[in-house]
Amino acid sequence: MGAKERREREREQRKSHILDTARALLLEKGLNATSINQIAKCSEMSVGAIYFYFKDKEELFAALQVEGLELLHQKIRKAIKNESSPEENIRSIAMAYLRFSEKHKNYFDIINYFLTSPETIFPPDLKNEIDAHGNASIFTLTAAIREGIDKGDFKAVDPRRQAIILWGTFNGMIQLKKMKKTILAKDEYQSLYMEALDRFIDGLRI
Repeated sequence: MGAKERREREREQRKSHILDTARALLLEKGLNATSINQIAKCSEMSVGAIYFYFKDKEELFAALQVEGLELLHQKIRKAIKNESSPEENIRSIAMAYLRFSEKHKNYFDIINYFLTSPETIFPPDLKNEIDAHGNASIFTLTAAIREGIDKGDFKAVDPRRQAIILWGTFNGMIQLKKMKKTILAKDEYQSLYMEALDRFIDGLRI
Protein backbone atom coordinates (compact mmCIF):
# COMPACT_ATOMS: atom_id res chain seq x y z
CA MET A 1 0.00 0.00 0.00
CA GLY A 2 1.38 3.41 -1.01
CA ALA A 3 1.66 6.47 1.23
CA LYS A 4 -1.36 8.13 -0.40
CA GLU A 5 -3.58 5.09 0.11
CA ARG A 6 -2.41 4.74 3.71
CA ARG A 7 -3.17 8.39 4.47
CA GLU A 8 -6.63 8.01 2.93
CA ARG A 9 -7.34 4.90 4.97
CA GLU A 10 -6.20 6.62 8.16
CA ARG A 11 -8.37 9.60 7.36
CA GLU A 12 -11.43 7.39 6.88
CA GLN A 13 -10.66 5.57 10.13
CA ARG A 14 -10.49 8.86 12.06
CA LYS A 15 -13.73 10.04 10.46
CA SER A 16 -15.44 6.76 11.36
CA HIS A 17 -14.15 7.09 14.93
CA ILE A 18 -15.62 10.59 15.18
CA LEU A 19 -18.99 9.35 13.94
CA ASP A 20 -18.98 6.39 16.34
CA THR A 21 -18.22 8.71 19.27
CA ALA A 22 -20.87 11.24 18.24
CA ARG A 23 -23.46 8.49 17.84
CA ALA A 24 -22.79 7.12 21.33
CA LEU A 25 -22.91 10.58 22.94
CA LEU A 26 -26.08 11.57 21.12
CA LEU A 27 -27.94 8.45 22.24
CA GLU A 28 -26.66 8.82 25.80
CA LYS A 29 -26.97 12.57 26.36
CA GLY A 30 -29.31 13.92 23.70
CA LEU A 31 -28.86 16.59 21.05
CA ASN A 32 -28.51 19.73 23.14
CA ALA A 33 -26.11 18.14 25.61
CA THR A 34 -23.76 16.83 22.90
CA SER A 35 -21.16 19.36 21.79
CA ILE A 36 -18.16 19.33 19.47
CA ASN A 37 -15.95 19.77 22.54
CA GLN A 38 -17.42 16.62 24.12
CA ILE A 39 -17.05 14.66 20.90
CA ALA A 40 -13.42 15.77 20.64
CA LYS A 41 -12.70 14.83 24.26
CA CYS A 42 -14.33 11.40 24.07
CA SER A 43 -12.71 10.59 20.72
CA GLU A 44 -9.33 11.79 22.06
CA MET A 45 -8.96 14.20 19.18
CA SER A 46 -8.60 17.96 19.06
CA VAL A 47 -11.54 20.25 18.33
CA GLY A 48 -9.64 21.41 15.25
CA ALA A 49 -9.42 17.83 14.02
CA ILE A 50 -13.20 17.46 14.31
CA TYR A 51 -13.71 20.65 12.31
CA PHE A 52 -11.32 19.33 9.66
CA TYR A 53 -13.89 16.64 8.86
CA PHE A 54 -17.13 18.46 9.66
CA LYS A 55 -17.81 22.18 9.51
CA ASP A 56 -20.29 22.08 12.43
CA LYS A 57 -22.34 19.81 14.67
CA GLU A 58 -25.27 19.77 12.24
CA GLU A 59 -23.11 18.46 9.40
CA LEU A 60 -21.71 15.75 11.69
CA PHE A 61 -25.18 14.61 12.77
CA ALA A 62 -26.38 14.73 9.17
CA ALA A 63 -23.53 12.37 8.27
CA LEU A 64 -24.78 9.97 10.95
CA GLN A 65 -28.25 10.05 9.42
CA VAL A 66 -26.98 9.52 5.87
CA GLU A 67 -24.73 6.66 7.02
CA GLY A 68 -27.64 4.81 8.63
CA LEU A 69 -30.10 5.47 5.81
CA GLU A 70 -27.61 4.30 3.19
CA LEU A 71 -26.95 1.08 5.11
CA LEU A 72 -30.69 0.49 5.42
CA HIS A 73 -31.20 0.99 1.69
CA GLN A 74 -28.39 -1.44 0.91
CA LYS A 75 -30.04 -4.09 3.10
CA ILE A 76 -33.40 -3.53 1.40
CA ARG A 77 -31.95 -3.66 -2.11
CA LYS A 78 -30.15 -6.88 -1.26
CA ALA A 79 -33.33 -8.45 0.13
CA ILE A 80 -35.53 -8.04 -2.96
CA LYS A 81 -35.34 -10.32 -5.97
CA ASN A 82 -36.28 -9.51 -9.57
CA GLU A 83 -37.96 -12.89 -10.05
CA SER A 84 -40.10 -12.54 -6.91
CA SER A 85 -43.72 -11.40 -6.91
CA PRO A 86 -44.58 -7.87 -5.72
CA GLU A 87 -46.07 -9.31 -2.51
CA GLU A 88 -42.91 -11.33 -1.85
CA ASN A 89 -40.78 -8.26 -2.35
CA ILE A 90 -42.92 -6.21 0.03
CA ARG A 91 -42.50 -8.94 2.64
CA SER A 92 -38.74 -9.04 1.98
CA ILE A 93 -38.52 -5.27 2.49
CA ALA A 94 -40.48 -5.57 5.72
CA MET A 95 -38.18 -8.30 7.04
CA ALA A 96 -35.06 -6.37 5.99
CA TYR A 97 -36.26 -3.36 7.97
CA LEU A 98 -37.07 -5.46 11.02
CA ARG A 99 -33.65 -7.14 10.90
CA PHE A 100 -31.99 -3.75 10.43
CA SER A 101 -33.69 -2.43 13.59
CA GLU A 102 -32.38 -5.43 15.55
CA LYS A 103 -28.89 -5.95 14.12
CA HIS A 104 -28.06 -2.28 13.61
CA LYS A 105 -29.86 -0.82 16.61
CA ASN A 106 -27.57 2.22 16.91
CA TYR A 107 -28.26 3.25 13.32
CA PHE A 108 -31.98 2.62 13.74
CA ASP A 109 -32.08 4.65 16.95
CA ILE A 110 -30.23 7.56 15.34
CA ILE A 111 -32.58 7.60 12.34
CA ASN A 112 -35.60 7.66 14.61
CA TYR A 113 -34.05 10.12 17.05
CA PHE A 114 -34.06 12.81 14.39
CA LEU A 115 -37.30 11.58 12.82
CA THR A 116 -39.19 12.10 16.09
CA SER A 117 -37.36 15.21 17.28
CA PRO A 118 -39.71 18.19 17.75
CA GLU A 119 -36.88 20.56 16.82
CA THR A 120 -35.81 21.65 13.35
CA ILE A 121 -32.21 20.50 13.48
CA PHE A 122 -30.82 20.63 9.96
CA PRO A 123 -30.60 23.53 7.50
CA PRO A 124 -32.37 23.02 4.15
CA ASP A 125 -29.32 21.75 2.23
CA LEU A 126 -28.54 19.03 4.77
CA LYS A 127 -32.24 18.19 5.18
CA ASN A 128 -32.55 17.68 1.42
CA GLU A 129 -29.53 15.36 1.41
CA ILE A 130 -30.95 13.30 4.28
CA ASP A 131 -34.39 13.14 2.67
CA ALA A 132 -32.87 11.92 -0.60
CA HIS A 133 -31.34 8.94 1.20
CA GLY A 134 -34.51 8.27 3.17
CA ASN A 135 -36.64 8.45 0.05
CA ALA A 136 -34.52 5.74 -1.61
CA SER A 137 -35.99 3.05 0.66
CA ILE A 138 -39.50 4.49 0.32
CA PHE A 139 -39.06 4.48 -3.47
CA THR A 140 -38.11 0.77 -3.44
CA LEU A 141 -41.25 -0.07 -1.47
CA THR A 142 -43.32 2.18 -3.74
CA ALA A 143 -41.97 0.35 -6.80
CA ALA A 144 -43.03 -3.02 -5.38
CA ILE A 145 -46.56 -1.77 -4.72
CA ARG A 146 -46.77 -0.17 -8.16
CA GLU A 147 -45.67 -3.43 -9.79
CA GLY A 148 -48.46 -5.26 -7.95
CA ILE A 149 -50.96 -2.72 -9.29
CA ASP A 150 -49.62 -3.02 -12.84
CA LYS A 151 -49.86 -6.82 -12.69
CA GLY A 152 -53.43 -6.67 -11.46
CA ASP A 153 -52.64 -8.17 -8.06
CA PHE A 154 -53.43 -4.99 -6.10
CA LYS A 155 -56.13 -2.36 -6.19
CA ALA A 156 -55.58 0.88 -8.11
CA VAL A 157 -54.22 3.00 -5.26
CA ASP A 158 -51.57 5.70 -4.94
CA PRO A 159 -48.47 3.50 -4.50
CA ARG A 160 -46.29 6.16 -2.81
CA ARG A 161 -49.05 7.06 -0.36
CA GLN A 162 -49.48 3.39 0.53
CA ALA A 163 -45.70 2.96 0.88
CA ILE A 164 -45.55 5.84 3.36
CA ILE A 165 -48.47 4.40 5.35
CA LEU A 166 -46.75 1.01 5.49
CA TRP A 167 -43.41 2.56 6.45
CA GLY A 168 -45.12 4.39 9.29
CA THR A 169 -46.66 1.09 10.37
CA PHE A 170 -43.21 -0.54 10.38
CA ASN A 171 -41.85 2.16 12.64
CA GLY A 172 -44.80 2.05 15.00
CA MET A 173 -44.67 -1.71 15.41
CA ILE A 174 -40.91 -1.71 16.01
CA GLN A 175 -41.31 0.94 18.71
CA LEU A 176 -43.48 -1.56 20.62
CA LYS A 177 -40.24 -3.42 21.35
CA LYS A 178 -39.78 -0.94 24.22
CA MET A 179 -42.82 -2.48 25.90
CA LYS A 180 -41.58 -6.07 25.92
CA LYS A 181 -40.81 -5.86 29.63
CA THR A 182 -44.18 -4.36 30.50
CA ILE A 183 -47.40 -5.01 28.55
CA LEU A 184 -45.96 -7.22 25.79
CA ALA A 185 -44.31 -10.61 25.86
CA LYS A 186 -40.61 -10.72 24.99
CA ASP A 187 -40.93 -11.00 21.19
CA GLU A 188 -44.60 -10.19 20.76
CA TYR A 189 -43.82 -7.00 18.86
CA GLN A 190 -42.45 -9.17 16.05
CA SER A 191 -45.70 -11.11 15.66
CA LEU A 192 -47.64 -7.84 15.78
CA TYR A 193 -45.32 -6.45 13.11
CA MET A 194 -46.01 -9.43 10.84
CA GLU A 195 -49.76 -9.31 11.49
CA ALA A 196 -49.83 -5.61 10.60
CA LEU A 197 -47.99 -6.44 7.37
CA ASP A 198 -50.46 -9.24 6.56
CA ARG A 199 -53.44 -6.96 7.12
CA PHE A 200 -51.90 -4.24 4.98
CA ILE A 201 -51.28 -6.62 2.07
CA ASP A 202 -54.80 -8.06 2.45
CA GLY A 203 -56.10 -4.51 2.04
CA LEU A 204 -54.16 -4.09 -1.21
CA ARG A 205 -55.39 -7.29 -2.84
CA ILE A 206 -58.21 -7.17 -5.33
